[in-house]
Amino acid sequence: MKLFFGQIFPDLILDLDEQLHITKVLRMREGEEIFVTDGNGNLAKGNLVFEGKKVSLDVSEIKENLPDFSPKLHIAIAPTKNIDRIEFFVEKAVEMGIAEITFILTEKTERKNISIDKLRKQAIGASKQSHRFHFPKVNDLIKFSDFMKNLNPENTFVAHCNESLERINLNDLEILRQAQDDKLDNSNDVSLRLSKTFSQYTFLIGPEGDFSDKEIQLLADKGIKAVSLGNQRLRTETAGIFVAAWNYDKMF
Repeated sequence: MKLFFGQIFPDLILDLDEQLHITKVLRMREGEEIFVTDGNGNLAKGNLVFEGKKVSLDVSEIKENLPDFSPKLHIAIAPTKNIDRIEFFVEKAVEMGIAEITFILTEKTERKNISIDKLRKQAIGASKQSHRFHFPKVNDLIKFSDFMKNLNPENTFVAHCNESLERINLNDLEILRQAQDDKLDNSNDVSLRLSKTFSQYTFLIGPEGDFSDKEIQLLADKGIKAVSLGNQRLRTETAGIFVAAWNYDKMF
């Protein structure tokens, strides 16, 4: 499948960068079959049409509301000092179906600025490469304290390295999920039964040097559980990829 990005509704319009890629890099020919997704679960199939420098599509089929990955994973991660490492994380996490990425500015975060547009383009590229029709949301850098305000402790977890504090083994979250689902299934509240809490997760991954003791305490006070990612101490981007891989395994 030759997959590209563009608008599908109300009219199909290929992204300008994609048009250039088709003509200047891939040197595709008129009439070749391609697929176009809008990143919102819609997919169009058709044949290339060239009108001067403009590239359009003679659409033969459109599929709407294609299924997305479940459970949905949101990782909030501190950007690394070496931007290449966080770019690698974005690429691999997107390939494994992550739904949302937020970059958080913690006390020990060394990188204070990121090129969010570049990272979003990388997310689109990784989505196309892995044939995803739902693109992940990539949020700009936000202060840790501001991000904390809207967290739901029922489905939010933090991976920190403080071994003196209680941490759940990552694999034990499946037991928590099942217990929560049983609780919702037995509830008299219909709205609760229809919204499985563990249909989505949020994981916080700290910076090089980990979260500060103050930040860990703030999370604990909010009722957010800590998890262990194993006996080894992982780099920030490795921890993010590890969680993405763990969630990817739950999709099948």
